Amino acid sequence: MITTDITLFIQIVNMIVLMFLLNGVLYKPIRRILKERSGKLLGMQEEISKFEKNARLRQEEVDAKMAQASGKAKAALDAARAEAQAAGDEKLAAIKADADEAKNTKLTELTAQIESARASLQADLSGFANEMAGKILGRSL
Repeated sequence: MITTDITLFIQIVNMIVLMFLLNGVLYKPIRRILKERSGKLLGMQEEISKFEKNARLRQEEVDAKMAQASGKAKAALDAARAEAQAAGDEKLAAIKADADEAKNTKLTELTAQIESARASLQADLSGFANEMAGKILGRSL
């Protein structure tokens, strides 16, 4: 059984002294280190959130600049395309005008040749008619 004598009180005092020594030497420094670490972690979390916010803002700025540059490039491309289309239409109109002019020239030349051929055939027609009549009748007219 347990006897209550002076050693029990000495052990109780020993435990209390040990508790104060351990608290002062071990527990308080560990608690202080843990508080410092949690403070550092909290500070780092705040810095991380600031960096993430800055990164988001910069990404938005980059996206806006890219959209603006894309718009400018599209406008320049559209302008160049319109300019090329206008130049192509202009050249096509000039070529068409030249072709029409050449066609009209050839048509007038052909019409003149037809008229001259018709006139020469018209002039020779009476001679041909007399010759044919003479061949058909077998005598000269």
